[in-house]
Amino acid sequence: MVITICGSIKFMAQMKKAEKNLSNLGHEVLMPVQAEGVDYWSDDRKSRVEAKKKFEFIGEHMDKIRKSDAILVVNITKKEIENYIGANTFLEIGYAHYKKKKIFFLNPIPDQPYIIDEIETVETQIINGDYSKIK
Repeated sequence: MVITICGSIKFMAQMKKAEKNLSNLGHEVLMPVQAEGVDYWSDDRKSRVEAKKKFEFIGEHMDKIRKSDAILVVNITKKEIENYIGANTFLEIGYAHYKKKKIFFLNPIPDQPYIIDEIETVETQIINGDYSKIK
């Protein structure tokens, strides 16, 4: 199966771990791109926004989703939000749903009131860290 990893770029280390686990199970994995020299943890959003525009990261990642059979959302705790899903990841989930891709979550759906209804409307499977559940 071809699987695109989705999640906050701030958690690239965890996404690389997911990539390795999925590859070991025989899946082809497509990853998001992290811009060199951009501090994704900085409070200054300008460098992140400029990189997204310059390299067309959003469109590029949507193309990967289009070519995939499924996405895996790497949703982990960020600050006080358990199993966080950010704005770009939410866009990717919506696009994957629209394109009728399988949608897997690494962890349970977060308690983020502004997106929970929409995510619960989409058919997903929560794997709770068990990559063998992705089929």
